[in-house]
Amino acid sequence: MNVQVSKLKKILSIWLWFIGCLFFLFSFFILAFCMFLFPQKTTVRVIRFLFRILIRLIGIKLVVTGREHIDPYHSYLIMGNHQSLFDIFVIPVAIPLCFVGVEAAHHFSLPVWGYLVRKWGNIPIQRNNLKKAISSLEIAKKRLLSGMSIGILPEGHRTVTGEMTPFKKGPFHLAKEACADILPFGINGLFKYNQKGRLNLSPGVVKVNIGKPFPYETFKDLSVEELRKTMFDRIYNLSQ
Repeated sequence: MNVQVSKLKKILSIWLWFIGCLFFLFSFFILAFCMFLFPQKTTVRVIRFLFRILIRLIGIKLVVTGREHIDPYHSYLIMGNHQSLFDIFVIPVAIPLCFVGVEAAHHFSLPVWGYLVRKWGNIPIQRNNLKKAISSLEIAKKRLLSGMSIGILPEGHRTVTGEMTPFKKGPFHLAKEACADILPFGINGLFKYNQKGRLNLSPGVVKVNIGKPFPYETFKDLSVEELRKTMFDRIYNLSQ
């Protein structure tokens, strides 16, 4: 019986990957077209619409709480935990803001996805090269100061255990130097849906809990280490 269940799960996963990749390629052409013709704030509505369909097609039922905490006319440094590859589709649907992301530099060489994130204006960061990482954070600082929200996952890597891993210091240096308000969120359910290094997909409910913004004025006197610990605790609680 267990063997049959395992086979059925593999067949389901193959189907979900197939239908997901097919729809993503369809979305790619629409988004590429929109990016050439429309401003970001128009295109982001299309992104959210397409990604909302995508995550439903691949078996993710998204439940979002806390959207009332967001001021749509305000820019934030958006931070949350990193559970799965599929975070990149869930987060834009859950958080109704126009923002660019800071993500691993190797993502920019991926077929299809690399083109999209480069065209969108995401910021590549090489975590193993301190000089280039600092340069990337400087670019992010300029974007924040210009009024664009930035999304960053301070763990740096997807969890391999389901538990949150220690946060990097860079995002908190960025928050203090750019005098940015932080918008925290927590994801729960995506690790169960798909774990790093595995192809199996387990359809189910994914929850995103958006917390109250943490204004710069309330943390400007904290050290980077104190801010990192404070945000770790907040995001941990939001992800439970």
